[in-house]
Amino acid sequence: MAGLNIVLLEPEIPSNTGNIGRTCVATGTRLHLIEPLGFRLNEKAIRRAGMDYWDQLDVQRYINFEDFLEKNPGAKLYMASTKAPRSYTDVKYEPDCYLMFGKESAGIPEELLLEYQDTAVRIPMLEGTRSLNLGNSAAIILYEALRQNQFAQMQLAGHLTRFAWK
Repeated sequence: MAGLNIVLLEPEIPSNTGNIGRTCVATGTRLHLIEPLGFRLNEKAIRRAGMDYWDQLDVQRYINFEDFLEKNPGAKLYMASTKAPRSYTDVKYEPDCYLMFGKESAGIPEELLLEYQDTAVRIPMLEGTRSLNLGNSAAIILYEALRQNQFAQMQLAGHLTRFAWK
């Protein structure tokens, strides 16, 4: 099944990964985890953050970045970084692209950013701000990619249809 993908390179904080996993389930997005992970996938914190969604998550694990590339040949990667040259809103996301985020303490290594500089994107922030939370960053960019692809297969009708809006 084609669709959007989120890739976490060496995530360190289980609650961030759990929150991102929950967002992936809600949007039909596949989650890719590249080791080493800073936690075990059976930790309570990750399950608590993902709540009852974790068993519905389409998640793939890889031993390293090379393993990821080998198992996803031709993947169109967009690397999110505070060091990227362009805003995440300045690119056109393909319906099956991969949105990659680095580990919380260091981001994506500079050598990878240089290799993928044509598809590196950033979220604009005020000067002096180090970064946003990983879960927030993933959601911001994912929802832009979903918007550009007309929220394919997602429910757009409101859940509050029983209310009379004036």
